[in-house]
Amino acid sequence: MIFKRVDHVELVPKDPHITIGFFVNILGFKIKNRTKVDLPPMEEVIFLELGDTVVEIISTQDPEQRSKAPWQVGYRALALEVNDMNKAVNYLKAKGIPMAVEPVDLGGSYRAEIRDPNELIIELRQWK
Repeated sequence: MIFKRVDHVELVPKDPHITIGFFVNILGFKIKNRTKVDLPPMEEVIFLELGDTVVEIISTQDPEQRSKAPWQVGYRALALEVNDMNKAVNYLKAKGIPMAVEPVDLGGSYRAEIRDPNELIIELRQWK
């Protein structure tokens, strides 16, 4: 097989410090690497990891806002697997993170959604 796995997902946030804080302090990611870059408009590249999942945060000067259209062409969501949906929801609500979509039983799994500080969708999935 030529392709092995998804290596990482890239995010361009409005404010990288807020986004990093959310991923690290709320979702439990760890900072794997931070590198300053001199490639305007890029300023810094930050790799965050959770288990074997890696998210790359790209700090840029004045990034453009995303469209508010719910079904636009592009990547729609980052999905995180959780062990216990109820515990995850209660934890997030206690941290002040509201549910964008309350948990739903889909038969083989439970699914919910939150939003990151940039209003990007983070899906929560508990497989049965």
